[in-house]
Amino acid sequence: MKQYPGSCEGRSSMKNKFLSIPTKPIEVNPDMSCSDLLRGLEGCSFQGRQLALAAKIWSEALDEDIAVWMGLAGAMVPAGMRKIIVTLMESRLIDILVSTGANLYHDYFETIGHHHFIGTPHVDDKVLREAKIDRIYDTYVDEYIFLELDKQIAEWAIETLEDRPYTTREFLKLLGEEAARKSNGEKGVLSTAAELDIPIYCPAIGDSSIGIALAEMPRKVMFDMIGDVEETAKMAASKPTMVIYVGGGTPKNFIQQTEVTNIVLNRDVQGHKYAVQFVVDAPQWGGLSGCTFEEAISWGKIAADAKSVTVLCDATIALPIVTAAVVTRRKGKVRS
Repeated sequence: MKQYPGSCEGRSSMKNKFLSIPTKPIEVNPDMSCSDLLRGLEGCSFQGRQLALAAKIWSEALDEDIAVWMGLAGAMVPAGMRKIIVTLMESRLIDILVSTGANLYHDYFETIGHHHFIGTPHVDDKVLREAKIDRIYDTYVDEYIFLELDKQIAEWAIETLEDRPYTTREFLKLLGEEAARKSNGEKGVLSTAAELDIPIYCPAIGDSSIGIALAEMPRKVMFDMIGDVEETAKMAASKPTMVIYVGGGTPKNFIQQTEVTNIVLNRDVQGHKYAVQFVVDAPQWGGLSGCTFEEAISWGKIAADAKSVTVLCDATIALPIVTAAVVTRRKGKVRS
């Protein structure tokens, strides 16, 4: 006899479809690691479960022969995330970094011995202006040191750069080597990437204090931005990819467009295979920063069957916790 959803048997079948996995309250204990915490959150709800899935997808994807791309936006380095990125590089948990110029400038700034300072957003900014103190929400920095550093970068560029166009990868490797020379052993993003030969791209390098510093040179520095596009597209086509977006902005879009570039060039690509993003932007305003991975599928940027998760959370909360969990789970494992 044919059953309909309105029948008892039909309703039971529908319920079983949706009510198959119960939630499981998380338990904590004094010996719990970040990895343990996130495994416990897999049975919970809301952004706790999303955070747990980010660690799960990231750590399991590394069992495959993939290239892991990270897009780093916002002011993550002034916020204290510099050594998180260094750890990700040294642990070989990321392979290519695309960053804003601001993060890289602040990284150079800290690597050679300067500091950002704990402040407060509840301050008279006119007083800070008089003192030449720049504010990044609740973080302060001495503007005079920025001005001096700009001059140093310009002088270095004059002495170092040839009269030819540079991809941002080439330029940033040279800058990373200079950071290492001036660091007194302090590790930074640029210096570690140069040491480990991890490529860094900065598609909006002019939109940063690096660009401002180079404007002080008597001759113009030429960047081969199309070379960046060509290089990254070839890299994305060479093996399956995982993308991790810390915030959105230009780094996210630049990594996303590698797949679109390959589609235009008639290369056989399927979109990024794994995708994790830590964002706070909403998708309904149409901006790329808040763009969902589902929307990205329509462009061919993300594979239709990709394993993906979006964590709606401040990256200064999510990134350290997930990184700690992934580092723990990958301990002793060597990537192919």
